[in-house]
Amino acid sequence: MSDDVHHIRIALGQRLRGLRTSAGRSGKELAESLGWAPSKISKIEHGRQTPSVDDITAWARACGAEDTTDDLLSLLGSLETLYAEWQRILRAGTGKRQQTYRDIESRTSTLRVFESLLIPGLLQTPDYARARLAENIETWGGVNDLDEGVRERMRRQEGLYDSGRRFHFVLSESVLRTLLCPPRVMAGQLERLIALSLMDTARVRLGVVPFSSVLPLSPKHGFWIFDDQLVIAETVTAELHLNQPQEIEQYRRVFDALAGVAYYDSEARQVITDALSDLTATLD
Repeated sequence: MSDDVHHIRIALGQRLRGLRTSAGRSGKELAESLGWAPSKISKIEHGRQTPSVDDITAWARACGAEDTTDDLLSLLGSLETLYAEWQRILRAGTGKRQQTYRDIESRTSTLRVFESLLIPGLLQTPDYARARLAENIETWGGVNDLDEGVRERMRRQEGLYDSGRRFHFVLSESVLRTLLCPPRVMAGQLERLIALSLMDTARVRLGVVPFSSVLPLSPKHGFWIFDDQLVIAETVTAELHLNQPQEIEQYRRVFDALAGVAYYDSEARQVITDALSDLTATLD
């Protein structure tokens, strides 16, 4: 679980503990009045258990602090938005998830993306996308709608040709050389990136951070920044939606630093071409 999730859960627990102590009630007394085990009070207050909407409403009422309920539920909502479990996200199918992303992207004027391991969905070929989505379905189960998922991911790419929107992608060279699909599929993907690097740079910028660059800082993971209003980052078990200004500012600082050492245009194409040449040599 991310530190961000843990911190919000701790903050929520402290707020609830404050209500209880202000009401002059012990944990045991509050538990008895709510019909809960005393251990539940302790777990919630120490950030080891996330309370439900009903839990918070009942807690505030029992402490005579109903006027705090909306604020507490807002904090809970931030926690639930921040941490969305993959199994729940994928339960409705990969196609539905791609539609959700397309909706977010359609409302975004400027999208900044950094990836250190895989090709971003907006730049993927159908074959590369199929390999990535098939892995998600195999790993997490849920609806097997692979064909629909690929179609919806390709539909998302229509936004790249919208003159009113701007896209800035920064990829580590490791993205070009990590095989997350069959080699021939990767070769086609690299050819796609070369073509994308020739697009209108006023609308789509593609940067590559070569292995030879000295990084100004250590990127912990890939992330997407939507209009400096939302950051989405993926972990092994979760998708994080970060909307706190200080968090977004930090991610923007990291993105700008990495973009500052990236290669663009002909230099970026050369790095991609070199990776493609090394790959195709293994296919002969």
